[in-house]
Amino acid sequence: MALQLKGLSLKTGVVQSPMANCTDLAFRLIAREKGLEFAFLEMVSAHALVQDSKKTLALMKTLPSDRPVGAQLVGCDAALMAQAAAKVEEMGFDLLDLNLGCPVPKVTAGGDGAGSALLCRPNDAGKIFEAVVKAVHRIPVTVKMRLGYKDATGAEAVEIAKRAEGAGVCAVAVHGRTREQQYSGVADWSAIGRVKAAVSIPVIGNGDVRCGADALRLKAESGCDAVMLGRGALGNPWLYKEVEAALAGAPAPAAPTFEEKKAVLLRHLDLEIIHEGEYYAVRSLRRIACWYFSGFPGAAQFRNAICSSSSTDEVRRLIADFRPLEPIAV
Repeated sequence: MALQLKGLSLKTGVVQSPMANCTDLAFRLIAREKGLEFAFLEMVSAHALVQDSKKTLALMKTLPSDRPVGAQLVGCDAALMAQAAAKVEEMGFDLLDLNLGCPVPKVTAGGDGAGSALLCRPNDAGKIFEAVVKAVHRIPVTVKMRLGYKDATGAEAVEIAKRAEGAGVCAVAVHGRTREQQYSGVADWSAIGRVKAAVSIPVIGNGDVRCGADALRLKAESGCDAVMLGRGALGNPWLYKEVEAALAGAPAPAAPTFEEKKAVLLRHLDLEIIHEGEYYAVRSLRRIACWYFSGFPGAAQFRNAICSSSSTDEVRRLIADFRPLEPIAV
């Protein structure tokens, strides 16, 4: 399931979505160690990037081993988005994505909101697409969106996808939920198929893929050209190879043992310390460690303990000492 986006050739068609406060450099490096080919860093504000915000530039740090990698911009001013897009290309990223999916109120609020609020304003979205495509000369431009703001039929996504294709956007990714749904309910993969039927550019399906079988059903129901993984990969970097194998019709790789999960989590901790520092690492690992141990007996007690931790040494000890309270079913 290969994917060609302008000059960027992806062998697997398995993509990690951008996720705020999740897909930082350490996360992406772990993902790549476990077989992921293409990843997005966290969404960044076009306005903040143009202003050379230190916080924004810190979110965009990468390494030669973190390639190919895509950046994602959010904003609603066409001229500003174009200016930021040109900067993304100058910074050496392999792909630029435009965010029309973020459901967070601080992004969507107001009559001129950004993120998924642009689904209600196809004319404004079209102006952004045209301005950005003109500003970027070498790398592909894609758009990530939801099915709609409130309308779950996919009609808004179809209109936006047509505007994107007309402006020269290389592909669209569609999350099978509306903005109103946030992350509740079930992703509608068949509605993604309506977008696929409406355009000739690649459509990347997203939403509720937590195993290889999910990816196969998503592809069967939507006809999508590639699969984008989101929350299903949190604490489960083995998912990339599982999905890749399923899409290729190959046997599923062996599931990780509990000790393997623990070893990779400790590696994740080390990378957070190296790239973000002790202060950030101890706080981020309170979330990350819970991802890895979710579902294990005793995970709730572990979560309570690690959320009270105050040093990376303490975090490391809690991870090393954690044992499920009951035998793990095999």
